[in-house]
Amino acid sequence: MASLAPSGPLLGATTPGLRASRTVRHLGPNWYASVMGTSVVGTAGAALPVSVPGLRTVCTAVWALSLAMLLTLLTARAAHWRRHPDQARAHLLDPAVAPFYGCLSMALLAVGGGTLTLGRDWIGLPAAVAVDAVLFTAGTAVGLAAAVTVPYLMVVRHRIEHASPVWLLPVVAPMVSAALGPLLLPHLPEGQARQTLLLACYAMFGISLLATLVMLPLVFGRLVLTGPLPLALTPTLFLVLGPLGQSTTAANAFADTAAGVLPEPYAHGFAAFAVLYGVPVMGFALLWLALAGAMVARARRAGMGFAMTWWAFTFPVGTCVTGAEGLARHTGLDAFRWLAVALYVLLAAAWLVAGAHTVRGLLSGALLAGPGGAAAVPGPATARTR
Repeated sequence: MASLAPSGPLLGATTPGLRASRTVRHLGPNWYASVMGTSVVGTAGAALPVSVPGLRTVCTAVWALSLAMLLTLLTARAAHWRRHPDQARAHLLDPAVAPFYGCLSMALLAVGGGTLTLGRDWIGLPAAVAVDAVLFTAGTAVGLAAAVTVPYLMVVRHRIEHASPVWLLPVVAPMVSAALGPLLLPHLPEGQARQTLLLACYAMFGISLLATLVMLPLVFGRLVLTGPLPLALTPTLFLVLGPLGQSTTAANAFADTAAGVLPEPYAHGFAAFAVLYGVPVMGFALLWLALAGAMVARARRAGMGFAMTWWAFTFPVGTCVTGAEGLARHTGLDAFRWLAVALYVLLAAAWLVAGAHTVRGLLSGALLAGPGGAAAVPGPATARTR
């Protein structure tokens, strides 16, 4: 009787559709962090308070790369949900993966903001405004949904043993909306429309800030009570910089745009708030940067290899760059100008390293392998997160 098993050639090969399906099965929402990290390299570089010939052109090219990455990931993630709904639901119910749905919001917002500040050079202002309006609206809606849904799942469905810095991802997304929403104000009708958007951004500032103040003590308490994070998760300590730098950026954006939108004394109050809030928060961000850097150096000596968590070195640091740039504008201090430059050098180096390792992992297939494919990851100290 003939065997019902596949013939030899079928055992060693798969159809293109099946190969693509297997490729996206383990593509988690954490991949949007690479879009965020790439986009902020462009936008932060364009706003540096120094003049570097050709820098804006390079930054615009980086924005174009982030746009291409976003479109590619949106397509791949749509295929993931369509072909592997079981895995998609498992991601939502996994306390280590679900918070990364905040990255989708921030990726949309970051690329949208970059379109208006950089992409306008290549596609024109009307098209840039239209693209940013769509991405800002979608990113804000996704961010607010994630800020409610993920904490809800943490309470009612997830089984959590220890606090994690990734908890900050869904609640920091509204802060990104708060920081980038003011870019659209000049393109809205004067009066109620501008006032509504500005105050809505200020409300999202409050949503994110207060939620961060609730979660941050849990993260630090976990470190003090249980010791350092696992090696592959140590880079996530840099995620704490996100709400710190982004809130400083938002406060400065409010000060930049409040005049002519809000009546006095509120417009003047935003200008004072940018400095009175931003300076101490930036000081704490630098303290945390030193602490997180020391923990990463320790983990590296202990054998920490590359993981997708290395993208945490990019976007959070980028928010500190834009925060320092805003403080340089509103204080006129050279100290903040050079702080922005120093942080941008760190950001660019981190992006190059994370990007190079990611490309290598994609070419080898290790980063898209399932949990059983860990053996394909080169080197005994290399780790991968979903």
